[in-house]
Parts: sequence; structure tokens; C-alpha cells
Amino acid sequence: MSIVLLRSIQADVRRSGNTKQTAGVLTMNGRSMLIVAAMALVLALLSEVAISAQDKYTLRVPDGLAFSDFKGYEDWQLISSAKTDDRMKVILGNPTIIAAYKSGIPGNGKPFPDGSKIAKVQWKPKKSTEAPFSVDVPDTLADLFFMEKDSKKFPDTGGWAYAQFDYDPTSATFTPNKGGHTTCGHVCHVP
Repeated sequence: MSIVLLRSIQADVRRSGNTKQTAGVLTMNGRSMLIVAAMALVLALLSEVAISAQDKYTLRVPDGLAFSDFKGYEDWQLISSAKTDDRMKVILGNPTIIAAYKSGIPGNGKPFPDGSKIAKVQWKPKKSTEAPFSVDVPDTLADLFFMEKDSKKFPDTGGWAYAQFDYDPTSATFTPNKGGHTTCGHVCHVP
């Protein structure tokens, strides 16, 4: 209750001469204030947890490639999958690169257009315990590897920039790969 409303009720009760009702109003107000204070504390704690949760979209690798450049990658179309000894991967592409593939790139000899983006989601593999045959399945997320084509910003790497963000499952947070920078994938991706 607001202070003004409470004082108005108290004045009405005093005029009526019913002091038991006044005590009831004050007691109820005290309980209400305690409940409101407890709820405010819970809300403050919950908002602090939400604020302290990592905003992965603020992360960047050296030279400026940002996680936020790949916002929505979870909804991109599947390009391919791959498996190495220590990683299972799905490779996703944004609409620009999907359109390029549909037009025949890279088989037609034309370069991928600026704005092409790839997200490689990489997990540590494990043997399936449910399948009736031997098969590896994704276990723990290991990292996200991104590629972006911008010929003006990245002329020294054929227009491509690279970024890797390692995932820590214990804290559910991402960090830019310590050895990574926008040119880190160039050597591996050039035949």
C-alpha cells in the first residue's frame, strides 16, 4: 500500500474509534512491507544472475572479428558435416553463401561474394550408449569457428576472416581462442 493510502485508512480508523482495526492495518502493512521487501530482494538477485550471465555477442577476436557478426547462425542452412579424431562438426552457411553454392560456386570458378559467412559448430565426440551399433555422437560443445568474406576488410587473406570461440562447459561461457586472430584459418583453408 502507498504511504498516502495507509495514512488515509489510519485517519479513518482513528475517527471511528476502532483501535483494533488500526493495529490490524499497521500489522498487515508491516507484513506486506516484509513480503514486498523479500520479493524485491529475490528480483534483484535474479536480475543480477541475468546480468552476470555471459553476453557472447560482446566477444571479439584480435583484429576485430566479432561474435555478433554471426548472430542467428543457429538458424543457418546445413552445408556439410565432418569428423576428425577429436571433433564432430556441422558446417552452416548464411543465406549469401547458400545462394552462392546454388549458383555453382566454387565449381564454376567464381569467388564467393562478400557477405558470405560460415559457422562451424564443433563437439567432442563420444560413443553412443543407445545405438545397437558402434557410432560416435556429439558430446560436449568444444568451440565455434566462424568465417566471413569481406574483400575490403581482409585483403591479405583472399577476403576471408576467421574466428574461433572456445566453449567452457563448466561455466557455460565462450572465450576467443588464445592463438586466434582474423587470419588464423587462412593457412589451413588455402590449398
